[in-house]
Amino acid sequence: MTRRPVIGLTLDCEPAGGWSKLPWYALRQNYFEAVIAAGGLPVALPHAPALAEDYLASLDGLLVTGGAFDVDPALWGGGPPHPRVVLKPGRTDFELAVTRAALARDMPVLGICGGQQLLAVALGASLIQHIPDELPGALMHEQPTPRTEPGHEVEIAPGTLLARLTGRVRMAVNSAHHQAVKEAGPRLVVNARAPDGVIEGVESPAHRFALGVQWHPEYAVDPADPLILRGFVEACRG
Repeated sequence: MTRRPVIGLTLDCEPAGGWSKLPWYALRQNYFEAVIAAGGLPVALPHAPALAEDYLASLDGLLVTGGAFDVDPALWGGGPPHPRVVLKPGRTDFELAVTRAALARDMPVLGICGGQQLLAVALGASLIQHIPDELPGALMHEQPTPRTEPGHEVEIAPGTLLARLTGRVRMAVNSAHHQAVKEAGPRLVVNARAPDGVIEGVESPAHRFALGVQWHPEYAVDPADPLILRGFVEACRG
């Protein structure tokens, strides 16, 4: 039987209150389920930046997940945080450390939603802090419909890794973000855009597999979504 590649998934974190009287980690089950369905063996990564290299020594790939928070603008020279910006410094410190270490190893990395933004910043990109303020005519990227339904389409750039994985020129995607990549910089290629021009995906040609998508393929709202995860897991076998 073929060994399942071990995929590390970054966790979200919450302060004391709600589910627990102490600070707690959380992650939706469908992240894990989607990795298992794609052939991987998912494991959760608690936030310990000093252990990034130790984690990676046991992993075949890294999946940087999304969450209801933002990357600190100080990390790309974005100025003071917009009033809508929510920071989780401990999580960002860990995700940045483990992502940079994975890229240095040329280990496959997949960034989803906020994870795509984190990956982009790690590779020199800048972000739009709040889409409605910077792009007044933009689509509603914080979609009012459930995440299990598509919010809009994206156009996929030909010749990109994303195009090869999906075999598509367009996809329907769910949309749950108020920030986006602003300038991809010289190290990244834009692989997908929304109809309003907002960047919806990036990738690094210099790496074996370093791909970020602004939507949530773990929900599989488009038939091509599982192909992204399957391609990621296959890259982790190499």
